[in-house]
Amino acid sequence: MRIGFIGLGKMGHNMVLNLIDRKHEVVAYNRSPDKTRDIAKKGAIAAFSYEELMEKLPSPRVVWLMVSHTAVDKVIADLLGHMEKGDLIIDGGNSFYKDTQRRSKLLAEAGISYMDCGTSGGLEGARNGACLMVGGKKSLFKKYEKLFRDLAMKDGYFHCGDVGAGHYVKMIHNGVEYAVMHAYGEGFELLKDGEYENLDLHGIARVWNHGSIVQSFLLEKLEDALKKDPKLDRLRDYVDDSGEGRWTVQTAIEQGVPLELASLALFARFRSRQGESFSMKTLAAMRNEFGGHAVKKK
Repeated sequence: MRIGFIGLGKMGHNMVLNLIDRKHEVVAYNRSPDKTRDIAKKGAIAAFSYEELMEKLPSPRVVWLMVSHTAVDKVIADLLGHMEKGDLIIDGGNSFYKDTQRRSKLLAEAGISYMDCGTSGGLEGARNGACLMVGGKKSLFKKYEKLFRDLAMKDGYFHCGDVGAGHYVKMIHNGVEYAVMHAYGEGFELLKDGEYENLDLHGIARVWNHGSIVQSFLLEKLEDALKKDPKLDRLRDYVDDSGEGRWTVQTAIEQGVPLELASLALFARFRSRQGESFSMKTLAAMRNEFGGHAVKKK
């Protein structure tokens, strides 16, 4: 099929190449034209405006968005003037599911369909087959199932439910990811600073990835990182978050569901960004005052 694709960052670029390999025709647009020119050299059809993008698509037009969640509303607003009843927008990025529900209602008023697709698997998955969590009308899913199948690894796509369900499932997926990553981080810190000096962390990650019950894709990525930098000396202990962990914790609070591990992992990321922790200063001061415990002064 011929599909429009907006957003040619690392994930989007690889997904377009994946679609081209599977004989889809991709009309590609990116805000910065250099990325559009680059993907055109690899087989995509270039579009340098939303108007050109829509003109090059057959009706009903299908447009896949792979942009930041902060940019989705602006992209939709700019697209609307060039779309017709029956067209479809698929948001493949990490959007908050309540925003997805809101956008679907807005577009429905103009006769335009909306689907959401949580996308996991990193750059490797984007290029060779991702894990896709799809939300939207079942009839639309069935109509465009081949598109999702071609973008996914074998058995790696699933219709989760109505609009927003794909992003909801992906949000919780990322909350689980936060907790799992934090557990690995704590374990490897104890390996590094525990009883035995100079343990081969890369070797431990490698053997855990062969038959251990804690083997995983994330541990494979840690193994790769430790192979390049055995003690991670080149990295700062600063961890960012891109929104999904916060949404997961916020949703758990709203729904009254205990989410201890994901919450702890999120707050630990906040802690990593503090150059100096006032709360830890407070603890040190109290211990010094009530028990005369030693403190370290500047």
